[in-house]
Amino acid sequence: MSKTYVLDTNVILYSPVSILSFGECDVVIPEVVLEELDNFKKNKNDLGANARNAARLIDDLRKNGKLDKGVQLPGGGSLRVEMNHYNIKIPQSWDKFKPDNRIIQVCMGLKEQGEDVCLITKDTFERIKADTVDIPVDDFYEKIVPEDESQYTGRTEVYTSRDNMAEFYKNKYLEMDKINCYIESKNEYFTPKLYNNEFVTIRCFDNPKQSALGIFDGKKIVQLNFKDSSAIGISARNVGQKFMLESLFTGADKAPLVIIKGPAGTAKTLFSLAVGLHNILEENMSQYRRILICRPNITMDEDIGYLPGTEQEKISPFMRPVLDNLEILVDSDEKERYKNEKELADKIRELFDRRIIATEAVGYLRGRSIVRNWIIIDEAQNLTPKQVKAIVTRVGIGTKLLLVGDPEQIDQPFLDSRSNGLSYASEKMKGSKLCYQVTLKHSECERSPLAYEASKKL
Repeated sequence: MSKTYVLDTNVILYSPVSILSFGECDVVIPEVVLEELDNFKKNKNDLGANARNAARLIDDLRKNGKLDKGVQLPGGGSLRVEMNHYNIKIPQSWDKFKPDNRIIQVCMGLKEQGEDVCLITKDTFERIKADTVDIPVDDFYEKIVPEDESQYTGRTEVYTSRDNMAEFYKNKYLEMDKINCYIESKNEYFTPKLYNNEFVTIRCFDNPKQSALGIFDGKKIVQLNFKDSSAIGISARNVGQKFMLESLFTGADKAPLVIIKGPAGTAKTLFSLAVGLHNILEENMSQYRRILICRPNITMDEDIGYLPGTEQEKISPFMRPVLDNLEILVDSDEKERYKNEKELADKIRELFDRRIIATEAVGYLRGRSIVRNWIIIDEAQNLTPKQVKAIVTRVGIGTKLLLVGDPEQIDQPFLDSRSNGLSYASEKMKGSKLCYQVTLKHSECERSPLAYEASKKL
């Protein structure tokens, strides 16, 4: 028997083509979902655009027959709009006029008439409610990303002999047939599969505390070039930050895309800014024209046009975390830094006045070709996969794009640790010769003793 998938409004708003994602199975859209989509169609944001795209898609499919009877889908299944089952009893305390409850009521009616029903929704509470009335339910992931613990981190640990370690230091590379990985639970070793540009911590069989750092170039593990570098007085304090420096200092010709994931306090934004300023102010090579900083909470999903002031004045409240990091970078003397707040503010303002640093809403990146910029997308976990693609495809010659964020701290209602754009980009770009990645660990938090303790316990 063919399965019947009932789609919630939030699934279609997340991805209009979700309608086409169920192969030979049947897709049902309750009429209340169409009403909710209609309410979004005039919005000047991504949700509005997705509502309009869904309307056009359903309208095209409508030409193949009657939607209330079911129309053929390209994958072999059918699509129908369900307007029945108002007589199905739902729990007495539920508001029968609430759209979520009406969608579950439709699922119950379809199940009663013998269909193998599954509700697809990104609403956690709706999944819980559906489960209480014995309706199978699932989330929707247009772009398949593994569970958190299985997501690509851009780094791994391997083991080798003492002699091979000496060879690595002497020759500056190590062949793949000379390393192994260790599974502690099974007490066994195996030859790992590494991806292009994957960072490697090499440990000695005899003494695991003896280690070396390298990166896989597609054929062998080679030594890092920039692990001991510093930028604007900032240097690495742990292994993850050494990997981060290697990613950031590698030129845009070789690594135009860098993806940095990790918990709060691991200095992701600080290092991104520091190396960008180093390249522009200290190298004097005119490699990059400016640092361009964007944050998703003022992006394609936010209309800032009604706020007073210039574009920069509208954006500045969202850029406070960036300014906090700039305070550290423009004055490295911790004891003297905050004695003259006006002088500190003037130093930061000069960077913006000279256009060394610029801030923009991510929505303004659409349609552009950005050349020789150092672009930082901070809090990139709040982007959708579609938005990430729109941003990455804006990168022109000589531009280096940094996607920075923490998949565990997501503020957007339709996103989670698997469906967000940062995790999606990480999975899809692993193995690319043009992309460096590193995921920082909780143990690599350097913000403060309290921040480190909180990252472990909270």
